[in-house]
Amino acid sequence: MTSIVVFGAGKIADVFHALVASDSGLSIAAFTCDSQYVTGPQFCGRPLVPFEEIEKAYPPADHSMFVAIGYQNLNAVRAERCRQARAKGYRLVSWVGPRGEVPNGCMVGENCFVMDRASLQPHARLGDDVFVWSGSIVGHHATIGDHCWLASNSTISSTAVVEPFCFLGVNAAVGHGITVGSRCLIGASAVLTRSAAPDGVYIVADTERYRLDSRRFMSIARMT
Repeated sequence: MTSIVVFGAGKIADVFHALVASDSGLSIAAFTCDSQYVTGPQFCGRPLVPFEEIEKAYPPADHSMFVAIGYQNLNAVRAERCRQARAKGYRLVSWVGPRGEVPNGCMVGENCFVMDRASLQPHARLGDDVFVWSGSIVGHHATIGDHCWLASNSTISSTAVVEPFCFLGVNAAVGHGITVGSRCLIGASAVLTRSAAPDGVYIVADTERYRLDSRRFMSIARMT
C-alpha cells in the first residue's frame, strides 16, 4: 500500500478523498495546503498540515503526494504545486478509478486522475497532471499534453493532440487527427474539427429561454 499526502483542502480534494478512500492500494495519510488556507487541524478526517511544514511531518521518503486542486489559470496553479512537491522530494502518484478503462499500451503520466467511466482507447497517452472526468473518451493514439483538464463527457477523437495547459468543458469534442494548441479553452459542447492555434477560446452560446413558462409549455405539449 502506498501512503500519500494530498495537496488540497477544497472540493477537488474532497472528491478525490471520496473516490480513493476505498482503494486498497492507496492510503491517505494527510492533507496539505498553503498555511493561509489551513482552516483547522483536519480535512476529511485526516490531519491538515501547512505545505511549508509537510516534509517534516510526512517525509517524502515515506510518503508520495497527489495534487488535487482545480483548473485555475488554465491548470497553471496545479502545475506549480506539482513542481513544488517534486522540489520537496515527493513522488507524484496517479489514480485510475476501478471502472475507468485504460487498456494495455496506454501511457499515463504522474499526478493523473482518471475517474470511473472515463475511457482511454488503445495507445492513448496522457502527460503529467491530466484530469479526466467521468464519461470522457480519449481516442486511440491520441495524446493529451501535461496539465490538461477534460471535463465530464468530453471526447478526444483518434490521433488528435491536445497540447499542455488546455481545458475542455462538459461535452466538448475534438475531431480526428487535429491539434489543439497549448492554453486553449474549449467550452461546454464546443466542437473543433480543425486544428486550433495556442491561446484560443472556443465557446458555444447558451440556449435561449423559450417564450412560454414551463406550466404553459406542458399544457400545450401534452407531456406527462
